[in-house]
Amino acid sequence: MRPLLAGLALLCCASHALAQDSAASPVRVRFETTAGAFVIELDATRAPLSTANFTQYVRDGHYEGTIFHRVVSNFVIQGGGYTLDGTEKPTRPPIPNESGNGLSNRRGTVAMARVGDPHSASAQFYVNIVDNLSLDPSPSRWGYAVMGRVVEGMDVVDRIANVATGARGPFTEDAPLEPTVITRALVAGQAP
Repeated sequence: MRPLLAGLALLCCASHALAQDSAASPVRVRFETTAGAFVIELDATRAPLSTANFTQYVRDGHYEGTIFHRVVSNFVIQGGGYTLDGTEKPTRPPIPNESGNGLSNRRGTVAMARVGDPHSASAQFYVNIVDNLSLDPSPSRWGYAVMGRVVEGMDVVDRIANVATGARGPFTEDAPLEPTVITRALVAGQAP
């Protein structure tokens, strides 16, 4: 019986050390764009499904060559789904909505974009330009799942948010007339 208890104590200590390591080294993603670079820090503890989904798209190279196709000043910049010619990129199945995770749609936070179905988020994401608390969940409806925040390059995000917009390609409004292209996206520690 004693060796079992010692083994359990060792396992418990090792799990605690691993949890501290993962808490000490959050997941960071660097986006290089035609407007400059910015870095997102993801919250894998509060948004584990969104973080895993997002980082897999990054590792697969999905975001390279996509544009910020929706830019609404004083609201959000949205990207990750369309190429420069307006073609929508194929995605994996959508993920469950994690909007009740305690993270709020505040300036600089990054969240999963979706359509009306609350569980329809796949690859597209947005960055909040201002506090958008109306996108948070309420007792009567699902919200939009925040998964992280911009930790470097918010000036680049603001630059993208202030471009001229209108109708372009398949988009009838809010499309940048001079698109910002994501040239590379890397998870910190991933080989270029």
